[in-house]
Amino acid sequence: MKKSILIPSSFVLALCFTEALAQGCVAIRGFSGCSAGLSNTFGTSKGEAFISTSFRYFKSFRHFRGNHEEIERIENGTEVINKSYFLDLSLTYGITNRLYATAILPFTHHNRSSMYEHGGNPPNGLGERHETTARGLSDLRLGMGYWLIDPSKGKSFNYAIGVGIKLPTGNYDYKDTFYNQGVNKNETNYAVVDQSIQPGDGGTGITLDVQGYHVLSEKFVLSTNLFYLINPKETNGILTRSKTSEFSCPDQFAIRMGSFYNTSLHGFSMYAGGRVEGVPSTDLVGGSAGYRRPGYAISIEPGIAYSKNNIAINASIPFAVARNRVQSYQDKQISSTTGVYKNGDAAFADYLVNITLTYRIGKKHGDDMLMDFVPDWND
Repeated sequence: MKKSILIPSSFVLALCFTEALAQGCVAIRGFSGCSAGLSNTFGTSKGEAFISTSFRYFKSFRHFRGNHEEIERIENGTEVINKSYFLDLSLTYGITNRLYATAILPFTHHNRSSMYEHGGNPPNGLGERHETTARGLSDLRLGMGYWLIDPSKGKSFNYAIGVGIKLPTGNYDYKDTFYNQGVNKNETNYAVVDQSIQPGDGGTGITLDVQGYHVLSEKFVLSTNLFYLINPKETNGILTRSKTSEFSCPDQFAIRMGSFYNTSLHGFSMYAGGRVEGVPSTDLVGGSAGYRRPGYAISIEPGIAYSKNNIAINASIPFAVARNRVQSYQDKQISSTTGVYKNGDAAFADYLVNITLTYRIGKKHGDDMLMDFVPDWND
C-alpha cells in the first residue's frame, strides 16, 4: 500500500550545509559547499529559487599538537585567539526538477590576537599582546547539482551530486600592522597577516559534493553531506611574514550526517548529528608544498529550525569532541631529513555558531511539501 507523506518545509528549508569547514587556525577560512546543501535544493522545482543568508562565528584559542592539547598556552596567557565572522549570500535556482545551480557570495571579518607575532612570547619575548585584522570579500563559489532520482517519483530517499568552482576573488595578501619588530624589537612593520585570517587562498578550486536524505517516517528524516575542495595550485606566491615559505593553497573536506525530527509544534524541527571537517596535509591534485596548518575537528551538532510559508530560519552549534593538528607536508619533510619528529601546532575552537535565513521564491504548492508514493509505514 502507498500513501503520501507531508514533509514540513522546516525540513525542506533547514537541511543546511553552509557552515565553516573547520574551526580555528587549521581552517584557512570558513568555507561552504557550492551546492549550499539540501536547504537550497531539496524540493526545488523548475523555475523556483532559494535566497539564503548565513552567518557563522567561532573563536579559536585551544592549541593542539597532534591530538594533544597544550593547556599551558592558556595557563601562560600565550595562546593565539582568532575571532572569525562569516556572512554568505547565496542563490539557488531550479533549472529543471532535478538540475539546479547555486552561487555563493561570501564575506568575512577576522580579528587575531597574539604575543608571538608582536615581539615574542615570554620569557624570551616582550610578551605584549596586539591584534591584527582582515576583512572583505572571500572566494566566490559557483556550482551545479543533479538529483539522481526524479523528485516527482516521490521516493523516500534521494541523492544529489554536485560540482562547482571556487574563484580566487578574496584578498590573499592582506596586510596589517605588527609591533615590536626588528632585531631590537623597536620597529613597527606593515606586513602580511597570518594565513588563518586571509579572506582568500589565491587558488582556483574545484568543489565536489554529495548530499542526500532518507525519510524514515513523518517524524524523522536522515540527511547526509559530503564535501571536498580540490585546490590544484600548490602555493599562491605570497611569502609568510617570516619569509621562509609561501602560503599553500590546500584542499578542504567535510562530512556531515544527522537526523531531523519534526516536533508537534507546527513549523519547528530539531536536528542532531555529527561532523568531521578539516584540511589534509596532502592534496589530491597538484603539489602540497607551502605553509599550511592541516588537521581536523570532530563535532557533535545539535540544532533547531522554524519555518512558516516561504521563510525559514535555523541555527546549530557544533561542539568539538576531538581535534587533531596533523603533520604538514613540511613537517614530514623536516622529520625525514633530520630524523627528529616534527609536528606544528594550531588553535581550534570549542564550538561554532551557525544561523541561516532562507526565503523560497516561486513556490508552487502549499506550506508543506507533499511526497507521493512513499511506503506506508504501517505496512
